[in-house]
Amino acid sequence: MLNSGDPNTPRWSVEESFLELLTDTLDNLDGPARGQFLQRFFRSIAQMDLTETQSLEFWEQTLVRRRELSENLGKGVALQSALVDVLTSAKLLRLPILMEYEEFRKLQINAATDPLTGLYNRRFFEDYFEKELNRSIRYSHRLALVVFDLQRFKAVNDRYGHQQGDLVLRMVAATLRKSMRTSDYAFRLGGDEFALLLPQSDPEQAAALSRRLRAAYAAAIETLHMDVPLALDYGLAIYPDDGDIKEVLIRVADERLYQLKNASQAVSAAAVAAETARPEPMRGQQPQPAARPSVEQQPPRPGPESSVENRRRWERVSLETTHAYALIGEGVEVTAKVIDLGYGGVSLETSRPESLDEVFQAVLHVPILPPVRVNLRRVYQGQGTKGATRIGCSFVT
Repeated sequence: MLNSGDPNTPRWSVEESFLELLTDTLDNLDGPARGQFLQRFFRSIAQMDLTETQSLEFWEQTLVRRRELSENLGKGVALQSALVDVLTSAKLLRLPILMEYEEFRKLQINAATDPLTGLYNRRFFEDYFEKELNRSIRYSHRLALVVFDLQRFKAVNDRYGHQQGDLVLRMVAATLRKSMRTSDYAFRLGGDEFALLLPQSDPEQAAALSRRLRAAYAAAIETLHMDVPLALDYGLAIYPDDGDIKEVLIRVADERLYQLKNASQAVSAAAVAAETARPEPMRGQQPQPAARPSVEQQPPRPGPESSVENRRRWERVSLETTHAYALIGEGVEVTAKVIDLGYGGVSLETSRPESLDEVFQAVLHVPILPPVRVNLRRVYQGQGTKGATRIGCSFVT
């Protein structure tokens, strides 16, 4: 039983104190006696006809749920609160006679929200996503799921401490609240993972909102003046375009999140390459064409003993399902679709391959990233889709 002399111990009501005493008493009973007692207990407090086994199971779930709520809220939670939460979630409690209505409503809110950010939690996300998806299927409406996570969040905790990390997470929540519609729902799934459910949103609307959120968060985080370059990455999935099952939509959104995360790393590498390109020629000196890298200058293909980081330098990130594109030439004479992207180069698809020089400039527009200007060299040319030509290019450094 809780020690009443502990200053952190909550002050229980008479009913709450009775349940705390009941917990200690039940610990001293054997299994059959405990089951019989709990069966009568549930019948008397909530008019529920349960078997002895069911009564024991719900009691154990109540004890577990109280520990979870106490950890989430950072303070002791009354056993009756956990009990009502468990029975309500099981749709067995039709008449909550253990507490006043306002207390019951507070419990429901606490059970559904994340204590740090005030957003809905993963548990509510799982329940609500299922209901919203069923509603979209019933009325033939689209439903967009957007998942987010923070780049380099661990570095913030390591360098500035968890208090600063908590502030960064609360700023994500504030950004989501400001940008979404009244019909949208925002969730913190755990750690630095967040999600939005956007009823009746098509891919273009969901992508546009996600880009606005990313830009708004980038502007907000600048006020903290941290050395860690934080950014929100996102991936989205649309019902019915990408599936009609909750698990499938979550998987598609996660896959696109990590595709774009890898793409952002590749484009960052391209930006570095552009910054470290050959210096400008001296006044009066004619610029020299960029030399093709020799075999000795190129890194070796990774073998079986290569590190994971080295192998990743040769991975390609597919962008065919996104709206990634490249503007080529100073006057934007040619627009090409970006097919895939890697640390060493990019594949483009264009209907005007003859207009591209062997070495040319392009501005890459990839979702979730700002435009990046790069120098490209044509490496190969092949047949693309719908009569277009696919051109593989390497970054010129």
